[in-house]
Amino acid sequence: MRKWQQVAPLAVLALGGALVASAGRQEEAVLDRPLRDLPRSIAGVPGEERPLTAEEIQVAGVSDYLFRIFRQDSVRAFSVYVGYYESQATGKAIHSPRNCLPGAGWQVVEAGQKALGMDGQQVTVNSYIIANGPAQAVVFYWYQGRGRVAHSEYSVKWDLLRDAATRGRTEEALVRIMVPIPPSRGFNATDWASRRGEAEGLASEVAMEMLPLLKRALPGWTSQT
Repeated sequence: MRKWQQVAPLAVLALGGALVASAGRQEEAVLDRPLRDLPRSIAGVPGEERPLTAEEIQVAGVSDYLFRIFRQDSVRAFSVYVGYYESQATGKAIHSPRNCLPGAGWQVVEAGQKALGMDGQQVTVNSYIIANGPAQAVVFYWYQGRGRVAHSEYSVKWDLLRDAATRGRTEEALVRIMVPIPPSRGFNATDWASRRGEAEGLASEVAMEMLPLLKRALPGWTSQT
């Protein structure tokens, strides 16, 4: 590993500390309406609420959240989780699914990104293949808020620190879509590609519906010139 690659994270943290120290009090960006008011059906599939426990809410540190299971049949089934933070500080900040999934028993088999369209523009989200025993799933996740859709943890942290220092706002939402991959039908490469493609296609459909819904639901943000 090159020397600059080793010291870069430390430099970012040091600069981040200086920005946070100068940021002062953070504004809490309260939602106009709770997330549970979002449409009950996504991608034509009805959803059922899955309330978090008081302990789970405390650990996550969310200001508001949405967690729904959507099921139409054995193929069109998925879950959507949105955790919203009015402001972020130590002990009350977004936890990356990249770190949380292994703790829940899921192992990351493949990690990449997926380009999606939103309002005529292209955005990028994280795309994971995960497994827990015989169960497999496609996971899309991204960060949305303050006028941005982001997938990179580094850019998210940088934007967070900059906006805290210059605008006094740190609100953001974590969005996670999880689509089970259908069970094997043929135990061959063609079968796997087909099953994976079905799950990724559904995840893309759900994500492209969620992106504009959340853009309208989250607090407004005007870029500084």
